[in-house]
Amino acid sequence: MPISFVAAKSVPDDVDAVIVPVFTGPTVPEATAHLLDVAHLRASGFTGKPGTTHSVPGPNGTTVIGVGLGDNEKLTVDDVRNGAAVAARAARRFARVGTTIGNAPATLDPKAIGQAMAEGVVLGTYKFTKLKKPGEVDALTSFTVAGGPKARVQAGLDRGARIAEAVVWARDRVNEPAGHMNPTDLANAAAALAKASPALSATSWDDKKIEKEGLGALRGVSLGSSAPPRLIRLAYEPAGAKKTLIFVGKGITFDSGGLSLKSGDGMMAMKTDMAGGAAVLAAVAACADLGVKHRVIGIVPATENLPGPSAIKPGDVLTARNGTTIEVLNTDAEGRLVLADGLSLAVEEKPAAIVDLATLTGAAPIALGRRIAALMGNHAEFTEKVKRAASSAGELVWELPLPAMYRKHIDSEVADLQNIGRPGQAGTIIGGLFLKEFVGDTPWVHLDIAGPSRIDEADGEYVKGASGFGVRTLIELASSFR
Repeated sequence: MPISFVAAKSVPDDVDAVIVPVFTGPTVPEATAHLLDVAHLRASGFTGKPGTTHSVPGPNGTTVIGVGLGDNEKLTVDDVRNGAAVAARAARRFARVGTTIGNAPATLDPKAIGQAMAEGVVLGTYKFTKLKKPGEVDALTSFTVAGGPKARVQAGLDRGARIAEAVVWARDRVNEPAGHMNPTDLANAAAALAKASPALSATSWDDKKIEKEGLGALRGVSLGSSAPPRLIRLAYEPAGAKKTLIFVGKGITFDSGGLSLKSGDGMMAMKTDMAGGAAVLAAVAACADLGVKHRVIGIVPATENLPGPSAIKPGDVLTARNGTTIEVLNTDAEGRLVLADGLSLAVEEKPAAIVDLATLTGAAPIALGRRIAALMGNHAEFTEKVKRAASSAGELVWELPLPAMYRKHIDSEVADLQNIGRPGQAGTIIGGLFLKEFVGDTPWVHLDIAGPSRIDEADGEYVKGASGFGVRTLIELASSFR
């Protein structure tokens, strides 16, 4: 059941639990709203260390849950989001929960605090239980935030709840087993989004249309699977829009590596290989509900990559939509192939800018770990806009260069390009340089989300499994784009 978020002047008397922000800084403002017994928490030894919680009995049968937020003078919106997630996990057995922002620093916008709280609560308590036997269900259905200007806090809560809903949609699609989420299933999911919103339209090209339209790279990757590919387009096109943003997401619903077969361990989480595509679809749908002023289009080339009898072989040459020929030296470098067609289609729509999201390279998490995405772009000003959007959304990115000196690494003896570079050298950058060949002069950013697309353990608003990484950044970019 969805959680309802309400801004109020004070915490209601009938809540089951109260979450109390506890700080550690030299200036420690204590909450003044009734039921918030900070002194009781401190007397029990709770210090307010970030990411920790502690529960004590409160008055009138309530439970007081302290959440550590660290130094109040250094508090950020990201700290609020993380703290809300940790506290919500501790409070999930209670139906009605309240908290306060009355002691938040004046430097933080109450709307941003409300948004971060709603995001943290929803994402921190996320579970994928669809395929499990019925078990204990979280009780949390009502979350009240007291303090601050009520209208502004409520606006933040509403926005945060919708953004979190989009992230949850993406997580659910990625967490589905590949047997339940093939390219047709993903196309149907996009169609369902469009059916639910009059502001959206969805189209899907089947394998015959894909071949007719010259998407030779996508078609080539699909040949090893009995599940037909799909080219999915989800569009939000508000009246009066003057600019177009296009998001392109890699939609490999399962990646075995093709004939360049992965190891068993390397295949275990490969249902996650469509995380970029899921994030794109979720973000476009949210942009419609949030009233973004620009036209926002999502393009997802979707297929499985399997070693069937008709699969492409190392040394085969494919022709992308824009006429570029590609020698496939490693069939496990398939994401860049399907994106070549997706990006080519995006350019044809003459957008103001393009962002692609892809679980593209194993080299990215080796360099940046499981919480940071690699970012590359061809246009300094637009790249900065994406970086600012990611920072504002609380998603970590790190810019890598696209040096011209490495371009020769993807020169082919028989085609315009080859799909891999030199072994052990700049794998993530080479992936970016390959994609750059398909965007021309259009401002473009590539986000390699191979690291943060899947999380190994609960950490703040992230839980184990699919993360939905990129959804928040894309929504923030579309909302703030000028």
